[in-house]
Amino acid sequence: MKKILLALATASALITLPVSAADYVLDDKGAHAFINFKIKHLGYSWLTGRFNTFTGTFNYDAAKVAETKIVVDIDPASIDSNHAERDRHLKGPEFLNVRKFGKAKFVSTKVSDKGNNQLEVVGDLTLLGVTKSIVINAEKIGEGKDPWGGYRAGFSGTSRIGLKEFGMEESLGPASTHVDLELHIEGIRQ
Repeated sequence: MKKILLALATASALITLPVSAADYVLDDKGAHAFINFKIKHLGYSWLTGRFNTFTGTFNYDAAKVAETKIVVDIDPASIDSNHAERDRHLKGPEFLNVRKFGKAKFVSTKVSDKGNNQLEVVGDLTLLGVTKSIVINAEKIGEGKDPWGGYRAGFSGTSRIGLKEFGMEESLGPASTHVDLELHIEGIRQ
């Protein structure tokens, strides 16, 4: 009888525990997550590229969006603008200074549900040893089972950062003071 009562007490305690958000890992290995950028080149055209190496995690519960936490580590040396000479320049001391600062990081501090799958993600971006708060305007693309027996959630977002804010030179002209970030994130539930 004691065993039955103990089992019932344990079961009822588990039933009343709050459901927590699911944990996800970014699907960077399957190339289903992207961190892209663009900046005007001398005000005449766009220079575009991406970061090829990054890892990250997030937790998410559609019923408790405000409790979402996101952490992404980026390897600045993985910058890829489809031009090796330009990439060497971007990795140098004028821009990303990857020898001195081998890691960039984003950590969310607040996530707000704006309705209609629109989210506002506020967080700290650390780049070149400088940490600044940025805002990412995001959209939940969808979530559900994948063909391999897993479960995924996907989001996209945009943000804009100033070169000077992170100590980079503004040597591409007055129209090229900010970088636009475009994020496409697909996470696999753990």
